[in-house]
Amino acid sequence: MSDTVDAAWFAQTLTDRTIRGIAIETSALIRAGALPVGTKLPPIRDLAFALGISPATISEAWSELRRQKIITGRGRNGTWVSGDRFVAKPERLGSSGRYGADVLDLTSAVPDVRLLPKLAEAMAYGASAENLNSYERSRILPELEEAVRKTWPYEPEAYLATNGGYNAVYTLIQALVMPGASVAIEDPTAMRLLDILEDRGVRIIPVQCDREGPLPSSLEAAMKLRPVAFIFQPRLHSVTGQSLSSERLQRLGDILEGTDTLIVEDDGIADISTAPRHSLGGRFADRTIHILSYSKTHGPDLRLAVMSSSRAIVEQIQSYRSFSAGWTSRILQAATAWLLRDPATQTSLQRSRDIYFQRRADLVDALVERGIEAQHGSGLCAWVPVASEPFGMVTLAARGIAVHPGAKFSILPSAHLRVATAMLSDRVNDVAESIALAAKPG
Repeated sequence: MSDTVDAAWFAQTLTDRTIRGIAIETSALIRAGALPVGTKLPPIRDLAFALGISPATISEAWSELRRQKIITGRGRNGTWVSGDRFVAKPERLGSSGRYGADVLDLTSAVPDVRLLPKLAEAMAYGASAENLNSYERSRILPELEEAVRKTWPYEPEAYLATNGGYNAVYTLIQALVMPGASVAIEDPTAMRLLDILEDRGVRIIPVQCDREGPLPSSLEAAMKLRPVAFIFQPRLHSVTGQSLSSERLQRLGDILEGTDTLIVEDDGIADISTAPRHSLGGRFADRTIHILSYSKTHGPDLRLAVMSSSRAIVEQIQSYRSFSAGWTSRILQAATAWLLRDPATQTSLQRSRDIYFQRRADLVDALVERGIEAQHGSGLCAWVPVASEPFGMVTLAARGIAVHPGAKFSILPSAHLRVATAMLSDRVNDVAESIALAAKPG
């Protein structure tokens, strides 16, 4: 079916004239079959006139349905019903293809499980955590707060334990940022951060980066759009492997001076980084949210990150959490506190940091030898420039190697491949040779 639904009929069917109401009622009509897949919706201006409301209201409602993949199209070409079921999922996180068992999968920039610390003693200790099994919605165990405070990059008013770094970002975005608001974020960035923002329906303002971090000129341009938040990685960039310099952080702070924009610092790589920890929290304690995840250093099944901010912001985020988990497992909090105090764990972390650094360096060295302008740094992956992402992906796939296209990590046009290096302990020259062929068509 491709008939255009009559605007007058549609207007009579809709009882709610708000953005949310129009989106909900239209979605219900689609699910009920009253607007079958393939139906062309009336022009925005026609429907707005029939409803007696602004075309902008219809446009915003359609934007929400478009985000849910229920309708498609825009502008003069019209808008059609494209689906009758909304499935919430992180689109960027999805696989770039189906890989066979013989494919070298370099898509996942995750820690090598062989290099993570042993958890048996820590978990045994955690099983006797203070206030265990209480329904009290406490923000953080005192012993975990004491352990993290020793190396925290500034002195905040309050801490909050969360169920991992991305859970921290997701929760604060849900609690503090309204749909339709503008959020500035460094570009490229972690694809899950973009998934979280896109799911929330915010307007994403990309801030370009160089080897030292977000570009001041790009952040200045972004601030003219009055974003409610600016999200960046305050130490090691998880995608590019570059570290934010203290000079650049100071410059970013100068630009953020005199604004009310929330400052969200997402330290997801944590102590895999060789760079020192720093934060804008010392300058803007009332609106800085600093997040440190322990997934990549101590293990993803600890499901733990710690967030700091002003007491008012932490209370607001904790209040929102009451809709779901309410608090983070005291067993996992106590286990992490034990690991942070354990000398053997610190030795293990130093060893894993050195190994990750060398694995990444080996690939970058091999690429540079082949004329590819990859940048040295640290972390779990390399950000490799290519002439064409589709050509590069197909070329590597033909040679049994899977990577991610840079577009997954960017709002701006991208010409890169993200290559995971954390478990690339052999076949370095083979991979480098294949990437060199993939990077330069012809």
